[in-house]
Amino acid sequence: MEIRRVQLTGGSSYIITLPKEWITSFHIKKNDPLAMHIQSDGTLLLTPKMTQEQLQKTKEFNVSQIPKPTYLLQQIIGGYIAGYTYLKITSPKRLSLAIQNVIRSFTQLAIGPEVIEETEKSVVLKDLLNPTEMPFDQTIKRMYVMVKRMHEDVMRAMQEKDKTLAADVISRDNDVDRLHWFVARQYNILLQNASLAAKMNTTIEAASTCFLISRIIERIGDHIVRISENIPHLLDHNLDKKTIQWIITAGNLSLDIFNKSISSFFQKDIHASNETIESVITLESACEEINTHVLQQKGIIAVSVGYVVESIRRTGEYSQDISETVINYLVGTEQG
Repeated sequence: MEIRRVQLTGGSSYIITLPKEWITSFHIKKNDPLAMHIQSDGTLLLTPKMTQEQLQKTKEFNVSQIPKPTYLLQQIIGGYIAGYTYLKITSPKRLSLAIQNVIRSFTQLAIGPEVIEETEKSVVLKDLLNPTEMPFDQTIKRMYVMVKRMHEDVMRAMQEKDKTLAADVISRDNDVDRLHWFVARQYNILLQNASLAAKMNTTIEAASTCFLISRIIERIGDHIVRISENIPHLLDHNLDKKTIQWIITAGNLSLDIFNKSISSFFQKDIHASNETIESVITLESACEEINTHVLQQKGIIAVSVGYVVESIRRTGEYSQDISETVINYLVGTEQG
């Protein structure tokens, strides 16, 4: 960090010199205007960008240099999350059906991108959604509600021996993923243009916290999918009712911990966050008891129960991570 002293000139004006390297890198000349934004934490943002609009950036992907269509999908997702406005997919020859399917799948999954230009050898996607229209906390709330319902339904599927419901839970995970990608994209856009924070009614610190919590919720969703995938094995091999009830009890406990961790985030409650962290000990003990009992089982039953119980435990531990993230944020933003 470089320290520069404030000077008084003309008897009433305060001035401070700017780093020459910064001036040179942005090609700033005498009499050029600079924009100043006072942040909510009191810091002063100085930028040569005179507007708060999102930067219009383009990322091009040449499919001839990407060996598999699945690799292309991951790279397009990466470009979207990185904050590129335009994503251009090109090929020296006609785009294959597999590549076209990848592009179609991406536009169905991601929030915002739409095809605005298409030829035999190229497709251009543009993000049409203004990131300021979807506040971070609202997206987190939507993700939470989705994952909460997934968890409730997977426990009901086990209780009622409903394979169809378990399969439906798995299909909903894509909706959670797309919201997490959107939060990650918003966060990266904000890092590239911090002056947007005021327009998005947030701060860099709050956005960072939301991004971390979004990623944790997305991982909890993945563990619910893992539970759903193992339900058919448990039902096909007639897992005893007593073990099923133990699993459901542990699952409900992990859901309660998840609910409380999210509540402490929205209520900005450090005390509740600490209590949530402590309650994970009870869940871990319950999961250990189930695992000890299942050691008497054999084959696919033991393996499937192990996967289910591990995911229930991880849901509680990820909820603990949410509470720790909330505490870190609240302590870091305390005044004085």
